[in-house]
Amino acid sequence: MADHSRTGSYRVRETLSQLRLRELLTEVKDRVEQIIDARDRIDGLVEAMLTVTAGLDLDDTLRTIVGAATELVDARYGALGVRGHGERLTNFIVHGIDERTRTRIGALPEGHGVLGVLLRQPVSLRLEDLAGHPASVGFPRHHPPMHSFLGVPVTIRGETFGNLYLTEKFGGHPFTEDDEVLVRALAAAAGIAVDNARLYESARTRQAWIEATRDIATDFLAGTEPGRVLARIVSHARELTGSDRAVLAVVADPEAPPEEDPEVVVAQWSGPGAEHAGRTARTAGTVLGAVLTDRTPVRCDDARRIDLGVPHGDAGPALALPLHTTDSTLGVLITLRTAGSAPYSDEVTDLIAAFADQAALAMRLAVAQRRMRELDILTDRDRIARDMHDHVIGRLFAIGLSLQGTVPRAQEVVVRQRLSDAVGELQEVVAEIRTSIFDLHGGAEHSTRLRRRLERAVRQLTAATAVRAELHVSGPLSVVEPGLAEHAEAVVREALGNAVRHSGGDRVTIDIGVADDLTVVVADNGRGIAEQIVPSGLTDLARRAEKSGGHLAVYPCRDADGVVTGTKLRWSAPLH
Repeated sequence: MADHSRTGSYRVRETLSQLRLRELLTEVKDRVEQIIDARDRIDGLVEAMLTVTAGLDLDDTLRTIVGAATELVDARYGALGVRGHGERLTNFIVHGIDERTRTRIGALPEGHGVLGVLLRQPVSLRLEDLAGHPASVGFPRHHPPMHSFLGVPVTIRGETFGNLYLTEKFGGHPFTEDDEVLVRALAAAAGIAVDNARLYESARTRQAWIEATRDIATDFLAGTEPGRVLARIVSHARELTGSDRAVLAVVADPEAPPEEDPEVVVAQWSGPGAEHAGRTARTAGTVLGAVLTDRTPVRCDDARRIDLGVPHGDAGPALALPLHTTDSTLGVLITLRTAGSAPYSDEVTDLIAAFADQAALAMRLAVAQRRMRELDILTDRDRIARDMHDHVIGRLFAIGLSLQGTVPRAQEVVVRQRLSDAVGELQEVVAEIRTSIFDLHGGAEHSTRLRRRLERAVRQLTAATAVRAELHVSGPLSVVEPGLAEHAEAVVREALGNAVRHSGGDRVTIDIGVADDLTVVVADNGRGIAEQIVPSGLTDLARRAEKSGGHLAVYPCRDADGVVTGTKLRWSAPLH
């Protein structure tokens, strides 16, 4: 009996021992699986860190971060919201939602509801059910259902860059504390990756600004047409600042003191609204005036504060910068963004301010270079004119005197006539040379032949008539622009032609005056305004005057008794 008891007790102990062994083996197995799982997750974290830090392109880096975080904690959906100005999201990168669903959902979130909680309080947030949070505002139509949630902030140098949002862990399980630890570690690596990408992007941006500045300076100093260079300045400013529009308003008189509220003209416009180029904008009491006076950039949250004289239907942030040198302000460079856009950052403001300063300096250097070239040309012209006056005219004059002294001693009438004709031709040559010398001193290429053209017109219209015409010029014809010179010749031809054909007089005087205006006065001693004058001719002269901002007047000349003694035509236009 005793032996039987001992045997039973032994079997019980053996059974209990086997149970404890199985429990121990199970526990060891679980621990080993946990260790393996932990190692796998650590390996996954390291791999995710290596992935997000591998690139330098900012957009690619942001997409990689979202994908790596989603895969790391077995989430179905993931997103990275980039924090903008205030408590708003300026970018929202999504993972796990196809393009068709994203389109049906509509606008991306701006930072309301639970998403806004992390914007206001940048600390990790883990929820079993999104709908249970007090800040939850639900989802828009066509949005996939989401329950479990994990949000972790991404910080860069102590400042919140954005937040990682992960939802719907596979298997319907909630996110664990281990998941939160892993994502927080990944977020730290993501912050470093984003910082590196931003530094790289900043370096590329600075390089782009440097290249733009170099191109502008090269164009100016190479003598490229100023309008084309100014258009490139505005285009570069719009593209490199990410603006919707860019405008260049130039000061009408750069030498005018800033306190006089100078008038500005919209010289260039890049982007929507380009038809407004050429308008005049006021500066008194406006941001434009402040920029011109203070010579410092001004940032505005509302572009309507920069009064360009045009409506701003989608006014957003604006930036106005002076184009100035040490002694003058040439204009204002303005960039405009649409409503809801982010304001201009300090970095962008500094870069475009340096660009504007260099552009203004290049403009000034180009003007100085052009003036130096003009001075060289004028110096050569003066030298040529002096040589012609001192040598050529002197020799021709001596030849003319010699021939003139020979005329009385000639026996043959034919010889005397030929000598007289030769003397007359020499005098005409001397007169033409003197005209050329005057135009050379004037320094304007287009006016070199203006006097000659007027004299030719007079000769052609009076050659076969008994009318004696006299041409008088006062003032420098060299300051008359080519277009105005064409008008002057047309006026002389039309007025003189009418006088020769219809006035019945025998004397016509043409007075050309150059002062603040170009004035052409043609007067005859005929019988007054003839009815036979072709109206279309005078209509053409009136149109030319109106186009040039001038006036045309035709009226009879009368003596003291009121008797008509002729007709006078007066045509004038301001010099530009």
